[in-house]
Amino acid sequence: MASAAPNVPRSEPKASGETQNFDLLLPLRSAGSLENPYPIYSLIRTVRPVLEVPVPGWDGPGMWMLTRYRDVHDVLRDARFSVERIRAPLVRDNLDRMPEFLRQSAQGLRSMLIMDPPDHTRVRKLVNKAFTPKRIAALRDHIETLVGTLLDEAAERGRFDVIHDLAEPLPAIVIAELLGVPASDHRRFREWSSALISGMASPNADARAAATEAGRHLFGYLADTIADRRRAPREDLISAMIEAQEERDALSDAELLATSNLLLLAGHETTTNLIGNGMLALLREPAEWRRLCDTPDLLPTAIEELLRFDGPVQATLRVALEDVAIDGHAIPAGALVLVSIGAANHDPAVFADPDELDLARDPNPHLAFGFGTHFCLGAPLARLEAQLAFEALTRRFPKLALVDDRPEYRANPVLRGLVRLEVERAA
Repeated sequence: MASAAPNVPRSEPKASGETQNFDLLLPLRSAGSLENPYPIYSLIRTVRPVLEVPVPGWDGPGMWMLTRYRDVHDVLRDARFSVERIRAPLVRDNLDRMPEFLRQSAQGLRSMLIMDPPDHTRVRKLVNKAFTPKRIAALRDHIETLVGTLLDEAAERGRFDVIHDLAEPLPAIVIAELLGVPASDHRRFREWSSALISGMASPNADARAAATEAGRHLFGYLADTIADRRRAPREDLISAMIEAQEERDALSDAELLATSNLLLLAGHETTTNLIGNGMLALLREPAEWRRLCDTPDLLPTAIEELLRFDGPVQATLRVALEDVAIDGHAIPAGALVLVSIGAANHDPAVFADPDELDLARDPNPHLAFGFGTHFCLGAPLARLEAQLAFEALTRRFPKLALVDDRPEYRANPVLRGLVRLEVERAA
């Protein structure tokens, strides 16, 4: 007898006269809680790894959720699945009920994150010039200095917030400098970015409104910066993209704006969450924290394990371009597929004792940075920033302890991260 599907809650109906929004991330919100979604991922993966998700009031090609490593891995590299969400009738025919970030993509503000080849190939080739191994290696000394300065300020207090004092400002400053955002504007940028990331996938109407407003400010700021660089180019990435645009028509104006926005957001938000989530995991396992403090050579494999164990990106979306069979289930053309990276990284078919933190885990073929054509462009920079941050923390604060073992998570279940993480020097 077939197993019953897990109970994925449906959206509550709205009051009469109020537009009912589609919550495409409902399966992730239903995964127990933001605090620990992994037990429910495990349940779904065990009972119905290819799960058809109910979408109230919709009769067209619907939505599916994948939680098994092999399925997630295969879909991420399969050209039969598109990253352009607007190609799903569920999104295209209900734009007025969709989140702001999906409506923007329909209006032409497409970054390479939601582009298929050949457009994706064209844009990525240009931006990739800023993230070559040589360029990333050249940033090491500067990033190390930034980490030291930030931790000097934190050390004066004895108790500090890992998110506010290190994990948030460090990658924000680095990517802002690469793009040419002046130091005087770093704080504004971080505030807009935080509101945008926290609210764009929130079920709370006020948070979504704040995200929309922050997005307007951020896009306006970037548009002004682009205009300024057209008049007076500098040695930064925005100037380089403008130069390429003018020489080879490599980017449209909308693509230039969307790409700048993507780099600012993705270039720091995921690294913030990697450092924050990783520090929480380590301090919840004091033996592993001491192991890392005593054995700094473990850092490279430790970073990979922290990415797997509680990664900053929990899921992504794909659209089936044709009918595709997965494990005997017919995914129809036009269906939206929620690809659960967080669940895949805890699949016991690939990772022994997946819910255990093992800093020496090897091999570790996690999917935290995605896979295939859309593998994360900024992965080398994120790894370097995290390695230098943890290296400094273990060296300078080997006796850290959590102030609160149940910190507050942001409302966005896709970009998984903490609002704050207070720590103190243990006696």
